[in-house]
Amino acid sequence: MRIKTEDKIVQKVLAKMDQRSLIGQKKYGATMMQEIEGQEKDLDRFLVDVQEELMDALLYIEAARRCLTDEIEEVMINRMDIIGQNGNSGEHYESQFINNMSPAEISRHVKMSEKDIEVISEEIKSPGVPAKALVDATEEYKEILK
Repeated sequence: MRIKTEDKIVQKVLAKMDQRSLIGQKKYGATMMQEIEGQEKDLDRFLVDVQEELMDALLYIEAARRCLTDEIEEVMINRMDIIGQNGNSGEHYESQFINNMSPAEISRHVKMSEKDIEVISEEIKSPGVPAKALVDATEEYKEILK
């Protein structure tokens, strides 16, 4: 079969699927079609396989969310370290960092959605100590991720 698309992303996905098929053939000793034709697997067995793969996918999503939470926390800690190294309270950073950047601009730097940044921005803009506002915003974001 010749693939006609010029789309590099589609080509990449198809190449990965082809590689996965070869791995599966080696692991199980048959193609999926051979499993059907030889009646080694029926519809129910394929559905069980799909169900198991989806459960694995849920675990990967949860792990990825944990990585995102850790990354956000690290960015905020690094930001507070920089503020502390400059020997000030960081209040002027709040206005420069939040007020002069849109959530879309911020999301390019911290790998967060615009909506999530809006939630954190509102928390940071609230009165009080900037460092505490960052910690509070991080905690609130962790709750959102749950």
